[in-house]
Amino acid sequence: MQLSIILPAKNEEAGLAKALPALRARWPEAEVIVVDDGSTDRTAEVARQHGATVLSSPYSMGNGAAIKRGARAASGDILVFMDADGQHDPAHIQSLLDQLAAGYDMVVGARDGSGQANAGRGLANALYNRLASWMTGHRILDLTSGFRAARASKFMEFLHLLPNGFSYPTTSTMAFFRSAYPVAYVPIPVAKRVGTSSHIRPIKDGIRFLLIIFKIATLYSPLKLFAPIASCFGMAGLGWYAWTFHESGRFTNMSMLLLSAFVIVFLIGLISEQITSLTYRRE
Repeated sequence: MQLSIILPAKNEEAGLAKALPALRARWPEAEVIVVDDGSTDRTAEVARQHGATVLSSPYSMGNGAAIKRGARAASGDILVFMDADGQHDPAHIQSLLDQLAAGYDMVVGARDGSGQANAGRGLANALYNRLASWMTGHRILDLTSGFRAARASKFMEFLHLLPNGFSYPTTSTMAFFRSAYPVAYVPIPVAKRVGTSSHIRPIKDGIRFLLIIFKIATLYSPLKLFAPIASCFGMAGLGWYAWTFHESGRFTNMSMLLLSAFVIVFLIGLISEQITSLTYRRE
């Protein structure tokens, strides 16, 4: 089967100078696509020098947008996505392909502890993994890893769902689980990145990553998020009513507010569940 390897890159000339020769040596027949996301350095030039197909953007559109552009341009039956900063060893692609051959539709390279940028990021990723594992009922080792392989026919089904920002791994993983496409995880070591520091900004993207928690729920089963919240409002309303009725024999406005919130939140979750089902409906 034809293999297409897609590397989103923004100012990654140093990383590409290391990654592309190794890719060519290990996978000489593969289609290599570098998506230059508005770089201001020699990213595109270095990629062309090493024989990669280059898709250049006049300005930065985001990591997810680069993934979508690369997937649309790829001709392979198998799509492999990896970072352009030299962290991923091309030799580990074979481990992903072995799992695809075993019947999985997506295989993700799960980073070890050394692959986390810092302790805060590692803690956040651990939280995402646990939440996603609870939502899906499957053990998820690394929800946000950008090193993955997928069958092109399956991945293209969800291209319209992918955001232009940094959470494309989360979205694609949850979409595969929701659609009952089997996903596997392969532990891999990660090298220190080459070149400049990570493009992720702690405050701005920290808030963005916080929203991933809600995206995890709404992409898979919104009621698993809304039902517990609604239950809290319902129990608080009944508890407050029991207290005020015991103390003064009254049904207060606060009890009405809490019980109304219970009904509203539950109905929003129910509607969200139906919308999610329609999102994954295949014609």
